[in-house]
Formats: sequence, C-alpha cells, structure tokens
Amino acid sequence: MADPTAPIRSRRCSSCLVNVSISSLLAMAGCSSGTFNSSGGGVTTPSITVTVSGSADTRLGATTQFTATVANSTNKTVTWQVNGITGGSTATGTISSAGLYTAPEVVPSQNPVTISAISQAQPTVSGTLVEGIWNPIPVVTSETATANSSSTTTFLIDIQGGGFVSGATIQVSGSPVATTFISATDVQATYTATTSGTATVSVVNPNPGSATSASANIQFTVYKASLASAARLLDQATFGPVLTDIQHVQTVGLDAYITEQLGTASTLLPDITNPPPTICATNTIPCEQSEWWQTVLTGPDQLRQRVAFALSEIMVISTNSDNASAVIPYQNMLAKDAFGNFLTVMKDVALSTGMGAYLNMLDSYKPGNGQIANENFARENMQLFTIGLNLLNQDGTPQLDASGNMIPTYTEAQVQAFARAYTGWTYATSTGGVPTKYPNTTPNYDSPMVALDSAHDMTAKILLNGTTLPANQTAVTDLNGALANLFAHPNVGPFICRQLIQHLVSSNPSAAYVNRVAAIFANNGTGVRGDMAAVVRAILEDTEARAGDTNSSFDGGHLREPMLYLANVIRALGFVNTDPNSYYGNLSNYSGNLSEKPYGSGSVFNFFPPGYVIPGTTNNAPEFALENTASAILRLTQANSLVYNGISSFSVNLSATSPLGIMAANPSNLVDYLGQIFMHGQMPTNMRTAIISHITPMTDMGERVRVAIYLVITSSQYKVIN
Repeated sequence: MADPTAPIRSRRCSSCLVNVSISSLLAMAGCSSGTFNSSGGGVTTPSITVTVSGSADTRLGATTQFTATVANSTNKTVTWQVNGITGGSTATGTISSAGLYTAPEVVPSQNPVTISAISQAQPTVSGTLVEGIWNPIPVVTSETATANSSSTTTFLIDIQGGGFVSGATIQVSGSPVATTFISATDVQATYTATTSGTATVSVVNPNPGSATSASANIQFTVYKASLASAARLLDQATFGPVLTDIQHVQTVGLDAYITEQLGTASTLLPDITNPPPTICATNTIPCEQSEWWQTVLTGPDQLRQRVAFALSEIMVISTNSDNASAVIPYQNMLAKDAFGNFLTVMKDVALSTGMGAYLNMLDSYKPGNGQIANENFARENMQLFTIGLNLLNQDGTPQLDASGNMIPTYTEAQVQAFARAYTGWTYATSTGGVPTKYPNTTPNYDSPMVALDSAHDMTAKILLNGTTLPANQTAVTDLNGALANLFAHPNVGPFICRQLIQHLVSSNPSAAYVNRVAAIFANNGTGVRGDMAAVVRAILEDTEARAGDTNSSFDGGHLREPMLYLANVIRALGFVNTDPNSYYGNLSNYSGNLSEKPYGSGSVFNFFPPGYVIPGTTNNAPEFALENTASAILRLTQANSLVYNGISSFSVNLSATSPLGIMAANPSNLVDYLGQIFMHGQMPTNMRTAIISHITPMTDMGERVRVAIYLVITSSQYKVIN
C-alpha cells in the first residue's frame, strides 16, 4: 500500500494542474484555479487585475468612452470613479456605469483628472487612467464688423458661435488682436482697418488643448466720415437724420456732402390755387403750412431748406398779419437765395410783398412837410436783419466806449433817413410790371414790389458812416444805395453769422467761432463779401461745430425747437403721409401746441429772441424761451402721440412684425439702432443700460419698440442737439 503522505504528482482538478499534498487536499473545500507550489509551500492564486483604456484627453463638455478589462476573475463588473468619487462630479466630470465620461463645462482646478475602474469582485483592485481636460474647439457661426461711431477706421468685431472660453483670442488675417470674452457664444475685439476689404477671422482657444476655429470672411468698410460725425452734420444741416443719409455721408465725407447740397436745386412750394382746396376754402394758412411741412420733410435740398428756415427766423414775416399767399413766394425766395450773396438776400427780402406788407414798406408814401415816412421796415431791417442795435467786434462781442458802455449802431435820424429811402414801392401788375397808379391795390404776391418815383421821397438822406444819398435819386437807386450802405457795415458779418450758428449748430458759440465765420463773410477767399455758400460751409465745418464728433461730452448744441423736434422724429421713424390729398397741415396742430407753426410767429422778434438767457444762469440759449413746465409736459404728450401712431394724417409701423419689432428681439440691438438715428451713436452708457433693462422684461416686441423710442425722444440728451 502506498504511503498516503507521499506527494501526488500531476493530478488534475477540473482544468487546473496543481501539485498538492494529501493534507492539502483534505484541507481544500473544493477545486481552485490556483497552482500548486512546486516547492511544497501551498497554492498560489493569480491576482485580479483591472486595466482602463480610452482617449488620454477630453474637451470641455465632450464625452469619452472608457473600457475596463478585468483579468483573473469571472466577475467583470467595475465601479467607475473620477478623482475617487463614484460617478464623478460637476466640477471634475461625470462617468456612467458603462464608462461614458462627460467632461465638465469648465476646466477643473485639478487637471488632469484620474479615471478609475474598481473591481467589484475585489474592491481593493482597480485600474486608472490620467485624463487631461482640454478647452473645446471653438466654432464661428456669424461675424460682424461695426465701425466705431467716432472713427472711420476703428471697428468692433463681434463673433458669435460656441465653445469660446475665457482667454480666447480673435485672429484677423492670422494675427491675434486684443479680445474681450463676453460669453461662451460671443467674443469681441477692437480692430483698426486702413482700407476697405475682406479679411479672414478665426477664434483661438488657449491651452489646455489650444484649438483654432475654422476661418470666416469679414468685411471692413472704411468710411470717409464716422457715424457720429455724419449723423451730427445731418442734425445740423437737415430736418433730421435718416439712416440712408447717415450712410451716404459716411461714404462720401462731410465736405463732399455739403458740396452736393450746395448744388441741389430748390424745392419750391406751389402757389395756393384759386379757388383754394376745400380744406383751405375759408383760411389759406393751413395750405401754406402744409406745403412747408411737405417740403422740409421730403425735399432733397435739405441743407438749403434748413438755411432758409434759419433765415426765416431772422428776417421774420408772419401770417398773423400777412396773407398766406405772400408767405409761399417768400419761403421760395429764401430757399433760392440761401447759398447766394447776402446782399441779394437783403434786397429780395426788402422787395418781397410778404415783408412789404408785414413791416409796412408796401405803399409807404413819401412824407409831406413836417411828416416822417413809415419807419417800421427801416428800423427792423437794421435792428434785426442786418447790423443790430450796438457796434460789434468781429467776434460778435460788443464794442464799448471809454465808460464801458455799448455803442449804438444808428440814430433815430438815420432810421428816418432809411425810411425815406424805402418809399414809393407797391404791388407789381399781374405781369410783373409797374402800375400806372399808386398804390396798386391789386395784390401780386409772386412778383417783387415795384416803385413809382412819383411816390418816392426825393430829398437827400444821410445814412451810416457819413454816407449820403443825393437828392433827386430814383426809388430804385435810393434802395440800392441804402442796402449797400448796410451791407458794407462791419457789424453785418458777426451779427448775421452768430445767429446762423445759433440756428444750425450752437446756442452759445465762442467768440473765436464767430470771428472765424465772420472772416469768411468778409472775404470768401477770393475777395467776395457776403458769400452765403462759403459762410454755411464755414459754420458746419468749423472745429467747434465738429468737436462733438469725437467728444460726445463737448459742451455745445442747442435745444430742438418744436418744429425741428417734430420733423426730426417723423423723418427718423419713417412716418408716411396717409391723407388722400397729401395734406400735411395737421402737423401744425402738434407743433402749435408747443408755440410754433411755420411762419406763425407772434411778432417780428421770432418765436424766441437770439439773446435769450436761461433765468438763473449765464447761458445764452434762445430756444429755451419756449421751454417751461407746461411745454415740457406737452412735449411728453406729443412724444406719446408719435410712438402710439396718434399723429393725424400720418402713420408709422412700430408693431412686433415691423423691422424695429423684429430687431427688438435683441433689446441691445434695438437701443443701439435708436442711438444711431436719434443720438449720433453717442448714447451715454448709463442711459443705454437703463433703457435696455427697462424694456427687456416686456414680451410684446411692439411695446418694446414704442417704449424704447419714447424714452429716447423724451430724454434731455435728445431734446438738446449736442
């Protein structure tokens, strides 16, 4: 019998070859996968191992599938962890029971992370893989280049897309530019382009895992004028900027635009028909006002009409005492003469039937012995239309005598002398000829007044600066001599130029500004005095007029008077006249609530005097003579009527389906657009933020539009043209 303690060799148990002793067999509860120790030390069991495989890096927000291989165990199940946390976390990324890893949205502070697979058969056994978390690959979906409002070459590049991270950089034509990270979908950069053209743009995310988006093309249009300078010029030179005009001025430049406008023919108001339209059957003034509104709102000769408007508020006539049929040729005359010579303006004003009737030069008969001629036109022509009350320096400041007192420009005797020089004028015949009797009581409003020497004072007249009109001169000769005497006076340039500056650019221009423009009035560069085209260009292109183009806080400008305010908003928003007869006169009802109607001044001193100073200040601000608590409230009411389509005979679409309504889906875009057409692209940041914050909660896009417009056009920043 064999020894039971002797080794048993090469005995198989199932599929395993083991070397065991009898005592070991007795001790075994069953067959194992171990191997007998050849040295007789017992059974050795192979260790369970776990191996993890998968990509060594994952981009933010992306996924990676990991696989765990479990060796030496029939139980292949594992538990997945990220940095020791089962299932991972938001900060380090999550992993499913199947090993699908989802990277976090932000690079974790501890990077790389550790992906672990723990054997469920033997939890002390695990496999790991170090996983780097990389920034995503950026994607560009849209790109825009918007010119800076105060520059012609500086652009804001705005790139929309996805996967952008803090530190991302915009590249233009392969070169990086300083970039501002807005969000994961928006990055911006300021870029200077010297020429118009197309460039490539891309976005580069930084390390870890630096990556570049696909390139996209972007268009740069280098303008000759910035948005701010173009819009500001149009605010000064027209009845209100519109987007197409702003873009045109940007394209051609300020000087070229002024040249274009100087060459644009006058838009003439048609005479009121006889019989007049039904709406004017008993009062023709509304028809005259309707024609004025239509012309200033729609006429292509915007600068000419704006200068004519300024002249009409300096050389005032009014339907308070004038026939409306006389006002129309007066307006046409001012428009035609706006870019001519100021001496021509003086003469045409003097001989117009509108002025003749308004200030009594019409039918002013030579005085008898001991009498005086009608002084009305003679006095106001000097006081208001040409030289003013007191002697001026060329910069518009008053000259003072040795006692510090202002020096009058004329005497009462000189007023009487001028009055006699203007006698003998009456209506022309229907064909424009001289009538056979004086006065001619049949009005001819379309022709200048004509003279009958039999009604003219033939005595000598001593005028200004020792000039004498000899006796026995004709009415025409005396008139021409009197006007030439005034035109040559050194006051005319500073007196008229300062008022033109006030109406077009600034209520309170500096003395230096007035001096520069008055110098052009005195000599346009070729020896011509009174060249209105040169004066207008000098006013609009002066450094003081243009200072606000690049400095939105420049202290200049003037309050929008009611007619300008109403015209500005109507033009900017694109109101359309809906009256079947193209009647525009209802607009006067709205401006009239604010004390202005076309040619409706209460006196020869205009709706407001040029020397008006705001009470309690030293600020010369003529238009503020119309501003008070009542008018401020009425202007708010008018703004409400404008945005809620309450202007009679006019309509504008501000609904949710309108272009502005569609734009309102992005409140910032809407407010920025309104800032362009109403505020030269220079809306203050705090104002912009406040309006955006106010309209954003509104779900009705039409209401967003209306409220945003209302907040802009009622703001003090808009009411005052800066």
